[in-house]
Amino acid sequence: MPKSDRLFRLLTAFRMLPQPVTAARLAQETGVSERTLYRDIQALRAAGALIDGEAGTGYTLTEDPALPPQMFTRLEVEALVLGLAEVTMAGDPALAKAAAQAQAKIIATLPDRVQRQAIHAVTQTYRFDRRAPLPPHMQTLREAAWEERALDIAYRDISGQVTERRIWPLGTVFLDREVQCLAFCCLRQDFRRFKVHQMDRVTPTPESFRPRRVPLLRAFIDQLRREGSRPTRA
Repeated sequence: MPKSDRLFRLLTAFRMLPQPVTAARLAQETGVSERTLYRDIQALRAAGALIDGEAGTGYTLTEDPALPPQMFTRLEVEALVLGLAEVTMAGDPALAKAAAQAQAKIIATLPDRVQRQAIHAVTQTYRFDRRAPLPPHMQTLREAAWEERALDIAYRDISGQVTERRIWPLGTVFLDREVQCLAFCCLRQDFRRFKVHQMDRVTPTPESFRPRRVPLLRAFIDQLRREGSRPTRA
């Protein structure tokens, strides 16, 4: 693994793990030997990171050189913590992990006083009725939308009938009880909202619809606003 990648991993581990954290735990998290870890800690210190501690007692990252200082009001801190907590609770595992990492990176840039406010935020979120676990193809849907590539799906409607579709995924929407994929359906030649739990198979294709995603998504959202809450049949 290149040294730059190791150092980035080490910084991420410092931000994510409860501190002080032992060398053994850091080595396990970053996938290196403890001997390599000690060298990497020295490299981070030489680059400007303020890392307290030593072998046998654990380490604490008190100043992160990779991120510029940030300043938020206390209400902005509460909003950030609440929003990321909601993503952690409602998102699929990859999105939940990304939210936790983002929060750790943000908190690492804050002055000590504001860090304490973030760690002890008074605004919390909780769902008594939890949404069903999201299917593993959520990441495939996201990547296809990012890369503007078509997907082949097997879609099961409310009656249980399965149809084969090619779609252009435009984005995903998290609703109270379900998640939908907003897409242009090549079979119907129209916009559709596909429930992600009713996708039995999702297969990437080499077909690109770049650069049409943004204008298509805008047109779809305009159509939804005109139609109100009327569902779009898949």
